[in-house]
Amino acid sequence: MDILTAIKREERKLERQLGKLNQELNRVRAAAKALGHSGEREVVGLKKRVLSAAGRAAIIKGAKKRWAKARKQAKKVAG
Repeated sequence: MDILTAIKREERKLERQLGKLNQELNRVRAAAKALGHSGEREVVGLKKRVLSAAGRAAIIKGAKKRWAKARKQAKKVAG
């Protein structure tokens, strides 16, 4: 088989696949348009959660308390 013929055959195959994909894309776009603005929503980015200084301090205090308890238990087991 001639290499040029094989390339042409592959090109036609890809053209058909591209046509099918374009049709599917058009159907999806039509469905999104039918839904209205709910289909056009963009992902803008999520707002970062803000933690107050008091909240952060409470978390740090709790973590220190848990680690102190763990160290105390470790000393009991080792000693």
